[in-house]
Amino acid sequence: MSWSLLEELRHRPDSIRRMLQARGYDVALVDEFASLDQEWKRVKAEVDELRHRHNVLTREVSKAPPEKRAELIGEAKRLLEEIGRGEEKLKELENKRTLLLGRLPNLIHDSVYEACRAGAESTPIHYHGRPRVWREYVDQFKEKYGGVDHEVIDWKPVGHADLLENVLGLGDTQKAGEVAGSRFYYVFDDVVWLDFALILYALDFLSRKGFQLVVPPYMLKHEVISSVIDLEAFKDSIYKIEDEDLYLIGTAEHPIAAYLRNRELLESDLPILMAGFSPAFRREAGAVNRDLKGIFRVHQFHKVEQFVFSLPEESWKWHEALLGNAREIWEGLEIPFRVVLVCPGDMGRAAAKQYDLEAWMPAQGTYREMVSCSNVLDWQSAKLGIRVLRKGMNREYVHTLNSTAIASTRAITAILENNQQPDGSVVIPRVLRKYLEPFQAAPKDVIRPRRGKEGQSSSSPASSIP
Repeated sequence: MSWSLLEELRHRPDSIRRMLQARGYDVALVDEFASLDQEWKRVKAEVDELRHRHNVLTREVSKAPPEKRAELIGEAKRLLEEIGRGEEKLKELENKRTLLLGRLPNLIHDSVYEACRAGAESTPIHYHGRPRVWREYVDQFKEKYGGVDHEVIDWKPVGHADLLENVLGLGDTQKAGEVAGSRFYYVFDDVVWLDFALILYALDFLSRKGFQLVVPPYMLKHEVISSVIDLEAFKDSIYKIEDEDLYLIGTAEHPIAAYLRNRELLESDLPILMAGFSPAFRREAGAVNRDLKGIFRVHQFHKVEQFVFSLPEESWKWHEALLGNAREIWEGLEIPFRVVLVCPGDMGRAAAKQYDLEAWMPAQGTYREMVSCSNVLDWQSAKLGIRVLRKGMNREYVHTLNSTAIASTRAITAILENNQQPDGSVVIPRVLRKYLEPFQAAPKDVIRPRRGKEGQSSSSPASSIP
């Protein structure tokens, strides 16, 4: 359970009602908790009284005359039986209370309420770069994004899905669909190099910022993954291994959070900064008919994740630092983007405050999410048992924070749309080129279309295989 949630429920239940209402949850959960907690307190008081009486009686037995000793021993046994029944009832109530707490999303930071009080839509707080806007989209752009500076172009960029497969000939979702199902893909040659360059760029960047690099387990046990996410809420997103107590991870955040499970840290140990590389596996069962084409929303991709274990009083500083890292990474890619403060109805249930970084997608004429950056407070650490020993021997749950650095396939779609030229070629961001230079087969500055015999783009490199 989250200690912060428990404290708020006991002492400031109206703040929990406000949070639940903002997130679209049933506020009756507060009354349900109060009833359970009051019953737990009543039973605990009874058990404590029984234990006191048993202790007193035990001392009396040693002093009692022989003729009274048997009677006192009998009374002590009866009290032990009552204590046992009371402890069973306590455990039952604690389990119910813990289950109810597990159904609750995290607290919401006051700044989120303030920014989102006018409506439920996420609030833009920063724009970077000059988006290229096709002339036919200009009026729509001005209406939607107001005075954001932009560059008007006279040619319409090709969407990333068609560019990847039909112009560059470096991807094949049709064949992937035949052998694996929808939302899978093959990518080839230059796009593979681009994927690896993005990962190396993010890892290099974070390593220089003091983050420890880690490749975590790609699977977690039920007991562990249910401590870092609400498994019931994410059942449409997470893959389970049949006949095994294992789940494929959707992000490196989850196994990194679990790394310090059941650990007690010293104040001097914190903060702990980790940058995790892993594949991410996502069922995306709840995303029907959204982003069906291309590689934007897929079942597997590579990802570099920022993660921080922090002292509670420093977590908001680290939240801004993680966002700053993400901004620097995307500024380096020279992709126009905006940062939005996510409003309660769209926030992840574990987040107390969440920023999204959205890249401009010129073929679609809109911004699309590339990065999610969250402060989770003690929502995860309390369930995982990660505490810090404070001065005076006080123990407190640490705070955990996470942020995407790079999700490779999404970053590739942003590069394909923003860096394409009228002839269909795609300029590789300058910051990535040094990671490609050592390899003779890697593209150095431009990815060029592959042409078939008739002068048309081939569907993929595999089309040339006899």
